[in-house]
Amino acid sequence: MSFKSHRLISILLTILFCSTLVAAKSNHFSRTLAPSSLGLKREKLSHLHFYFHDIVSGRKPTAVRVAESAMTNTSSTLFGMVVMMDDPLTREPELTSKLVGRAQGIYASASQSETGLLMVLNFAFMEGKYNGSNLSVLGRNTVFSAVRELPIVGGSGLFRFARGYAQARTHTFDLRTGDAVVEYNVYVYHY
Repeated sequence: MSFKSHRLISILLTILFCSTLVAAKSNHFSRTLAPSSLGLKREKLSHLHFYFHDIVSGRKPTAVRVAESAMTNTSSTLFGMVVMMDDPLTREPELTSKLVGRAQGIYASASQSETGLLMVLNFAFMEGKYNGSNLSVLGRNTVFSAVRELPIVGGSGLFRFARGYAQARTHTFDLRTGDAVVEYNVYVYHY
């Protein structure tokens, strides 16, 4: 190999190496951060207690059916039903008690063998120090079980980086109207 060929290969390898370094530095889409760089201090565990009012009857329902399958109305579990909700969350079981937030999202009948709902919702708080903060729930709710546990998968505002669970207990259920009041105890880790 001649000196010119060797020099040309050396130049090409240098250019390739340098362009690889530049590309590696400019294409980073992730990095490790210290929690303190985002103002995060010490993680704490909070307990929230409230009542969820799912109103499907009357002139002003807070939960409405938005979709169903061809078999939904003949299914004993209403399989395939999808409901959009904007349900009030109150301090006490009475709808007239202090409003602390809203449960906004979707629930769908996802089981053919029991009444099991897929719940995808945010608890949007509008009271006290949590005003403007949200907790996100994604889980299964077997509504006729005495106690149901649903995962808290995230949050925003004061609930950034939230994780935990919610325990749901039916307080009242009206078989005639389908309206329900559900007691929630939420245990959540957050910063």
